[in-house]
Amino acid sequence: MYLTITQRLRETLGAHIREKYGCEISITLERPPKLELGEAASPVCFELAKRLRKAPRQIAQEIAGSLPPIAGVARMEVAGGGYLNAFFDRRAFWENLRAENTGERGRVNGALGRVIVEHTSINPNKAAHIGHLRNAVLGDTMVRMLRHTGHEVAVQNYIDNTGVQVADVVITFREMEKKSLPEVKKLAGQPGFDYLCWDLYAKATQFFEEEKARAAKLRGETLKAIEEGEGEIAEMATVIADAIVSLHLRTMARLDIFYELLARESEILHLHFWDAAFEKLKASGAIQLSTSGKNAGCWIMPWGKEVKEAEEIQEVKESPTGALTSSADEDGQAKIIVRSNGTVTYVGKDIAYQLWKFGLLGKDFQYRKWPAPPDAKTVWATTTEKSDPGAPHFGEATAVYNVIDTRQAYLQEVVAEGLRALGHAREAENSIHFDYQIVALTPRCAAELGYEIAADEAKKAYVEVSGRKGHGVKADDLITKLEAAALAEVQPRHPEMPAKEQLATAHAIAAGALRFFLLKYTRNTIIAFDFKDALSFEGETGPYCQYAVVRIRAIRRKGVEAGAARAELTKESVDKFLGGVEGNGLWELVLDSGTLDYAVDAGIGAQEPAFVAKYAFQLAQGFNVFYHKHHILSETDEQKRAFLLGLTELVERQLVRALYLLGIEAPEKM
Repeated sequence: MYLTITQRLRETLGAHIREKYGCEISITLERPPKLELGEAASPVCFELAKRLRKAPRQIAQEIAGSLPPIAGVARMEVAGGGYLNAFFDRRAFWENLRAENTGERGRVNGALGRVIVEHTSINPNKAAHIGHLRNAVLGDTMVRMLRHTGHEVAVQNYIDNTGVQVADVVITFREMEKKSLPEVKKLAGQPGFDYLCWDLYAKATQFFEEEKARAAKLRGETLKAIEEGEGEIAEMATVIADAIVSLHLRTMARLDIFYELLARESEILHLHFWDAAFEKLKASGAIQLSTSGKNAGCWIMPWGKEVKEAEEIQEVKESPTGALTSSADEDGQAKIIVRSNGTVTYVGKDIAYQLWKFGLLGKDFQYRKWPAPPDAKTVWATTTEKSDPGAPHFGEATAVYNVIDTRQAYLQEVVAEGLRALGHAREAENSIHFDYQIVALTPRCAAELGYEIAADEAKKAYVEVSGRKGHGVKADDLITKLEAAALAEVQPRHPEMPAKEQLATAHAIAAGALRFFLLKYTRNTIIAFDFKDALSFEGETGPYCQYAVVRIRAIRRKGVEAGAARAELTKESVDKFLGGVEGNGLWELVLDSGTLDYAVDAGIGAQEPAFVAKYAFQLAQGFNVFYHKHHILSETDEQKRAFLLGLTELVERQLVRALYLLGIEAPEKM
C-alpha cells in the first residue's frame, strides 16, 4: 500500500513540476525519521532551486499550494529548508491495506519480460557445503521477489559436468582408488556418495601436489575424454556427476529450493553450442589466434588497450596470505578462450551459454525430465537425445541474473565483454552478476564441528573453509544439526505434540533459522556462521520472526476458545484509534505492515534480499512492542478490541507474506 501511494505521489509531483516549471526531474522520496513529519518526504525542491534560481522553501510552498489531490494523501506540508512532506489518509490506508489482494501484484509496468535466474551451480564432484547454501538461498529468494512483483522468472541450475573438478574425482577413482566403471556405478547408487567424493576430492589435492607432472598429464587427458563424451572415462564422469546432482537436489529441497532446468555443460559441447559461439567470436574478431609465445595455438580475447601475454582465468585461487581472491590480473591482460590442445576454458563455454540464454545463439537444447526428482516436482535437464514430449521452451530471456560469488566478478566481466564484442550491448548490460561474499565459521562453530584450529585462528572473527582441503560444513550435516537443536527446544515446550508434528515444527524452525541467517546480511558481507546465534529465539533471527506469527495465532485461538464476540468496526472508531499523538503507535504498526511491497521493490533495485529480511524483523519487533502494550483479548472497549484484533490479523498476513518471500514457513506452534 505504501508503494502504491508513493508511486502516485512521485508521478503526480513529476507531472505537476513539468507543467508548472517546464522541468523534467527525477523525483526521490524518503520516509521521514518521525511521524510528525509525515509518511513520505521529497527533497526535489533543492534540485529545482539550482535550475530555477529560487529558494527551495519558496518552490516547496508554491508546489504544496497548487498540487492536485492525490488518492491516499491527506495533505502536503513544507518542512525545513524546502522539503515537501506528504501526510497519508490513515483510515483510507488501513481500509485499502486490509482489502488488498495478497497474491502476486500482476504484470509490472515496464516488466523485464522473461527473466532467467541461474543459481546454486555446484560443481557435481562432492557434497554441497554452507557456501553453496548462501548462493542457493540468495538466488531462490530473488526468484520469489521477482515473481511477487509480477515478473516471469525461469530458474536454472548450471551443471559443470565436464570441468576440472569432476575430472579430478574421476582421476582419483581410477588412479588412487583403482575403481572400475562398474564399481563406481555401484557406489554411485548408494547413500552418502557425495560425502565419499568430498573425501576423495580432498585426497586428489595431495596427489596433484606430490605428482605434478603426471597429474597434469592425466588431467589434460581426462578433460579431453570427458569433453568428447566417449569411452569409459566419459561414462564414469557422467555417472559421478549425475548421481551427485540428484543428491544436491535433495539437499536443496530441504530448504524448499527447486529448479526448472538443469543446464548441463556437456550439452553445450555435444550439441555444438560452443562451436556456434566459436564461429561467431572468430567472425567478429572478438577472439584471435595466438601464433607465438607460450600461448601459441590458443584462441585469446584481447582485454584492455594493451594486449599482454594471455592467461587462463581460474575459478578461484588462494593468495599467498591465504585470502580467497579472484584471478583477475590488470586490465590489458588477454584471456584464453580455447587452449592450444583444443579444449575450451570454462569462460568460453559460459559465453556460449549466455548467448543461448538471450536467444542469440541460433541453437537450442533438447530436454528430458530428470529421473526421481525430490518431492515429485518436475525438473527438466538438457540432453543430447530427443526431447521428451511436452518439454517446455527455455531461454530467450531479456534479463539474466547469474548468482555467483564475488570472486567470479572478473569472469562475469569477460562473459559480458564477449557479448559486447558480438554487438549485443543491451544483453551485456542485462547480464547481471548477482555476487556475494563467502561464508565462514565462527571459531566456536568450527570447534563444535570438531575442526582443530590454531590458537591464533581461534582469536579471529571467523575461520575460512576449503572444500579442496576437505574443510567445511556439509550442507546436509548443517541442516540436520540445526533440526536436532530445534527439536530439543520443541519437545519440552510441546510434549503433547505428536512426534511427526514435532519433527515438522523443528524442521520449519531450523530451515527458517538458516535461511534468515544467510539472508539478513547484505551480499558484500562475509558471514561467520554460528549455530547458537542462528537458532536464537531472540534478536534478529528467523525464529524470532516466526514466533511473532505463532503468538498472533495463539491470540486468535484463545479468542475462538473463549467465544468472544467481535464488534463491527466503524469508520469513526478507526479515525479515533489512528488519530492524534495517542494513535501514532498503532498507526506506525499499520504503516509498517503496508511497506512490504516497498521493501521488495527496493530489494530488487539494490539486488539485496536483506531488505526483506530487515522488513520482517522490524515488523515482528513492532508487533511484540504492540503485544506487550495492549491487552488485546481482555480489552473492555468492544470497538477497540475489534481494531486490535484486526491489526494483529493484518500483521500476521504481511509477516507470513514476507517470510514466504524469504522461503521461511510460519509454524502453528514453537
